[in-house]
Amino acid sequence: MSTLNVIATLRTCYTDKFGVPRQSGLAPSAWGIIEFEHGYRRAEAVKGIEEFSHLWLITQFHLVNEEPTSLTVRPPKLGGNERRGVFATRSPFRPNRLTLSVVKLDRVELEGDKSPRLFVSGVDLVDGTPIFDIKPYVRYADSIPDAYSGFADTPPPPVPVIWDCESPVPDVTRLIIDQSLAQQPQPAYHDDNDREYTTEIAGWRVKWLSKIDGARVKSCEPVG
Repeated sequence: MSTLNVIATLRTCYTDKFGVPRQSGLAPSAWGIIEFEHGYRRAEAVKGIEEFSHLWLITQFHLVNEEPTSLTVRPPKLGGNERRGVFATRSPFRPNRLTLSVVKLDRVELEGDKSPRLFVSGVDLVDGTPIFDIKPYVRYADSIPDAYSGFADTPPPPVPVIWDCESPVPDVTRLIIDQSLAQQPQPAYHDDNDREYTTEIAGWRVKWLSKIDGARVKSCEPVG
């Protein structure tokens, strides 16, 4: 079997894996930039890609260092209390830690030292994620109208995000934070309303509480 080569690296607004959406598209404003490795950094490699609105990314959960000790996992969708077979879930704790994400292609950059670069959105991956392959999303083949998805048939309902603090965070970054926290990224089995969570998004350190009325942001400060 041939060795998989990393063809690109995905730069994203999520510098901390805690807080990353559990599926792509749940935070539409979450941005990413695909930067190719030198051997693939050629304009002909992406010729025609702008004709597609979305892309499939085949990547790896590179920050998951634990070796799987079981072939069952506890999906957050089920509250973290029920087990399912690893191949019946999208858990990062899987044999090869491979993942499949669909992202929106916003633009293609063909000028500059790092070109070509692909600017995408709706990402659900942490900054620095290695990419093994990129394929265009093909609507007639990849969208199956009568498909069903078991316990994951509907997206998680977003919760309100309430800011209990003043912050100079830019509006575009605040939108990413709102969309991310609305997905309740904290562990599903946590039920302590006084527990404070912290993550970093787009260069800002966000602290929040998960309350009955939604996610309440307590502070948001630039990192560093």
